[in-house]
Amino acid sequence: MNAFSITPSEPWLAPLAGYSDLPFRLLCQQYGCAVTNSEMVSVKGLHFQSSGTVRLLQTCPEDSPMVLQLFGSEPELFGPVMEQLVEQGFRNFDLNAGCPVRKVLKSGSGCGLMRDLDLLVSIAKVMVRKAAAHPDGGRVGVKFRLGFENGDDRFIELAQRLEDIGVDWVTMHPRYGKQMFTGDADWSRLKELKEAVSIPVVGSGDLYTAHDGVRCLETTGIDAIMFARGAMFDPAIFNRFRDAFAGRPVSSMDGEQLIQIVREHIRLTRKYEGTERSFRKIRSIIPRYAKGLEGIRAFRNDLVACENWEELDEVVSTIRDMRPAER
Repeated sequence: MNAFSITPSEPWLAPLAGYSDLPFRLLCQQYGCAVTNSEMVSVKGLHFQSSGTVRLLQTCPEDSPMVLQLFGSEPELFGPVMEQLVEQGFRNFDLNAGCPVRKVLKSGSGCGLMRDLDLLVSIAKVMVRKAAAHPDGGRVGVKFRLGFENGDDRFIELAQRLEDIGVDWVTMHPRYGKQMFTGDADWSRLKELKEAVSIPVVGSGDLYTAHDGVRCLETTGIDAIMFARGAMFDPAIFNRFRDAFAGRPVSSMDGEQLIQIVREHIRLTRKYEGTERSFRKIRSIIPRYAKGLEGIRAFRNDLVACENWEELDEVVSTIRDMRPAER
């Protein structure tokens, strides 16, 4: 896994459960993504060798630089799991302390860790120590929110403690855990975080367009931005951001580019997975790319009726003739 620099002009892909698998990461890299994140991977699942969890580790030499995001709440499991991952060649790691989903919180993981900063920091410390064993030098980041409860602002204290133990960067989604994804991300808090620490700060939250990314950087002074939902609808958002950041005209999605993106996603899925499970998964993802186009309901139904890759490609070809729905 290659090293990477954290700079404003180099956009990241966020860790997206159910989305940022190997084919999607490779797709985003083709369209200008500088650093990708894996789906969040359960440390407990890796410890007990759960087949579903181990599958999330799938990678290849072209999948670089990639950050492997881990979640869990038991420090004693992180040590041996990190040792195994470093032995397997993984170099860049991230601790998920921001996921607000109930099934993650039930185990005290994700944003639940923000209710116990001592525990959170102790886990990060294990990760930093174990990552250092990588022959090329491992790196560790932590992704978190403002706090768990609305108004319980713990992010600055947390970031400063993480910097003290040797964490290489921090990423913040400026909402509280209990907000989930409601309301607006408060980018002003990213500016506060940047002013409070010396390590790089990556920002996430409400970055739906290339221009959103540029505005976030300009108003906060942070070191880089990370696209999540923006990339789920448009994997080419990274190149659009690069154009916007450089002051170049930003193109919009047209039917020809859309069909190219969808077909490349299908190709990568077949190449690196090609299973019945991956077929069903890509079939369910494609409608997201066509959101806002006329005939999306019929298109979705046609996709569901597909029984093989050839039928899928035939249905996908109809995207070219779909037009934006009237508002």
